[in-house]
Amino acid sequence: MMDKWCKEISYSYYLVFKMLSLIFRVISMVFDWRTLIRKLKGEPTIDVAFISNLRDKEDKKRFIGVLKPRGGFTPMQRYWLDRTTSGRCICIDSTAEELYSLSGRKRAREQFKAAVEWAGQKGAKVILSAASTKRLFGRDGHDLKEEFPEMIFTIGDNGTGLILKNETLKTFESSGINPTNSIIAVIAPYGILGEYMVKSLVSKGYDVVGIGRNISGLERVMKEYEIEVFENIRDAGKVDAIIACTHSEKARLNHEDIDFIRKSNRKLLVVDVAEPANLTREEYSKCSEKVIRIDAGNAYSARLKAVMGPLANRIIRLSKGVLFGCFSEAFALTAALKNGQENKIKNTDWFKVNSENADFVESVFENVKFTVPTPRCFGKTVKNLNLDEKRSDINPPESQSRPNSVDESISCCLQASFGQF
Repeated sequence: MMDKWCKEISYSYYLVFKMLSLIFRVISMVFDWRTLIRKLKGEPTIDVAFISNLRDKEDKKRFIGVLKPRGGFTPMQRYWLDRTTSGRCICIDSTAEELYSLSGRKRAREQFKAAVEWAGQKGAKVILSAASTKRLFGRDGHDLKEEFPEMIFTIGDNGTGLILKNETLKTFESSGINPTNSIIAVIAPYGILGEYMVKSLVSKGYDVVGIGRNISGLERVMKEYEIEVFENIRDAGKVDAIIACTHSEKARLNHEDIDFIRKSNRKLLVVDVAEPANLTREEYSKCSEKVIRIDAGNAYSARLKAVMGPLANRIIRLSKGVLFGCFSEAFALTAALKNGQENKIKNTDWFKVNSENADFVESVFENVKFTVPTPRCFGKTVKNLNLDEKRSDINPPESQSRPNSVDESISCCLQASFGQF
């Protein structure tokens, strides 16, 4: 009897979640008065689109809503930069797991292209390929660019890498970590962001070690950057900080790892750019007195506005004016496009992450005032970056299987796609 009652309650919550998803989208449309004005004037309503897959099947059920999306995608969150540049999040009806199969990737490609066509009809000139869609059309996106030659495509990793590097160095300075007395571990040093950080830190004289499960990738970065590499994190010895650049289950930190690799009487600094988090909420709650964790890779601008502000920010679990680094790059490129830098932007391959592209992104970030945000851990402000093991600087998040408030229920139901960019 109790099991039946629980199932009925769970199903009722599920239906409410689905309805809330639809209601939120409708209310967002009503409150987006700038778009309404553009429509009345016959002007394009979207300048840049951020296209992503969903995280998993559970999020897919909660996020898509009551109606099956036409074309296999759902337009979601709305943003404005400088009140003149409009951005829109679009989620394709595919999960990260579904993209592992050939049939799943084929279906996701069709959904992605349908989303691009829809965004193009609304006036979008720049398209961000986010989350697992980054490599959906190969490493250079050649076929996608051939089919939509009028569009500018980016994976956003020059922006994310730039913010991650600046944020990491700023955090190191605040926590007393410097090249003469510290060892830095980079998890997944062979990935785009991981290698970006290895190169940046080695160039500044830091003692860097690489950790990961990709043997050939480890061997490559070991030879190229002359660093030590390890398959098992516990073989790396004691370190001062970890840059976590993957959410792979095989390379995730846990509280036992933290105890093993941190130095005696010192907290371990974890700069976590992975989404979902490499050091999960549950594991963090078990070692919060021994680690300082930083949400990394997000940018801040006072000029950024989300439609339905506080609620929208809560839904995607970001602070006011804060946006994912890859989104920020796409936004900044679009603003630069409007300001006369069309030739440079159209003639650059934004699927490539290199110093030249990063330098340009840095310049356009400055123009729209995108910078490093205040340090946060799972959305809570980190008040002190002192690594001396004395006290916890933020409250550890509770480990729980379901939301404990209406706000968190709405957040859980609607944040699915945004949490993974």
